[in-house]
Amino acid sequence: MKGKRTDRLNSEFRKLIYDVIKNRLDIHGATEMYSVTEVDVSPDLKHAKVYLSVYSTDEEKAKATFDAIARSSVEIRRELSHLTTIRYVPELRFYRDGASEYGNKIDTILAGLTYGENNDDSGDNN
Repeated sequence: MKGKRTDRLNSEFRKLIYDVIKNRLDIHGATEMYSVTEVDVSPDLKHAKVYLSVYSTDEEKAKATFDAIARSSVEIRRELSHLTTIRYVPELRFYRDGASEYGNKIDTILAGLTYGENNDDSGDNN
């Protein structure tokens, strides 16, 4: 069960990690737009799962951006240690958040559906 402290840390780390990646580090290879969608800090504060969405129409560029950010986890963690007052900054593990891709897939499916073409809307059942 998560506590209030863990929830606060998740939210704070999400904001700080995005800030570090965007403003404090020059990560070569991160050419596409991205966002830190969620951070899940373990109860013992030793590890944190960082979910990252990369927005790109080119899958290769999206993968390269994700990989570049994931490879920079040590530098990101080091910067976090300077920005926070907690004694131990968790080890960061990056995961690709597929929620936006899944949403786009659902939108495409829904856009392909047609409504009312084969239905008789006159109200007669005869």
